[in-house]
Amino acid sequence: MRKEEEPVRLTAWVRGRVQGVGFRWWVRSRGLESGLTGAATNLDDGRVEVVAEGPRAGCERLLGHLRSGETPGRVDSVVERWASAGGSFDGFVER
Repeated sequence: MRKEEEPVRLTAWVRGRVQGVGFRWWVRSRGLESGLTGAATNLDDGRVEVVAEGPRAGCERLLGHLRSGETPGRVDSVVERWASAGGSFDGFVER
């Protein structure tokens, strides 16, 4: 497998009005459309943590959706971290 085809893990922390507005469901839908597995989780501080694994192109597409301004609610900022995929997800879930 070529390096650019190896699965990656994107972790993105999304700040704004992103809880209670259908945001996690929307993230799950965009993730599945991009062929990714992962989770969208509400955090106690009001952010949503998005963890997605799969092809880098799919993760970059999801990150673009998060920053598109076309999300439910309102996204003020997105902080991202990239790592090797851990393979710990089955499907894409809302938590």
